Amino acid sequence: MSTMQLNTLSPTEGEKKSRKRVGRGIGSGFGKTCGRGHKGQKSRSGGSTKVGFEGGQMPLQRRLPKVGFSSRVSIITSQVTLSEINNLEETEITVDVLKAHNLVTKNIKRVKVMLSGEITRAVTLTGIKATKGAKAAIEAAKGSVSE
Repeated sequence: MSTMQLNTLSPTEGEKKSRKRVGRGIGSGFGKTCGRGHKGQKSRSGGSTKVGFEGGQMPLQRRLPKVGFSSRVSIITSQVTLSEINNLEETEITVDVLKAHNLVTKNIKRVKVMLSGEITRAVTLTGIKATKGAKAAIEAAKGSVSE
């Protein structure tokens, strides 16, 4: 069993590649034009365009809309939890009832009930949507959801 010695270490075959030496005659394969072809912007020294440049055509990053789109529907949409509904005295719950108890702001037109907390009494949701889990919890407490 031979031990590894630091003075005998070498990189594996094909690991290190020698750099391309351009402008060293016809025989090298990179003489005269040095692999840049004939004429044109890319053949010149310093002849490179900025990233994303498309030859004067409006570049992709400027053709696309700015980041940060937000749906205008979200302005009139809100959500409430089951525990918030459980704290109300009313059994018939509408968007107006939620506005009266300051659970949603005055400009809200669409409301959805989320499954968070628990409900212990029967309530009827009218004109309000509910998630699948929230609907099951309301119906388990002898309530109903009519959208």
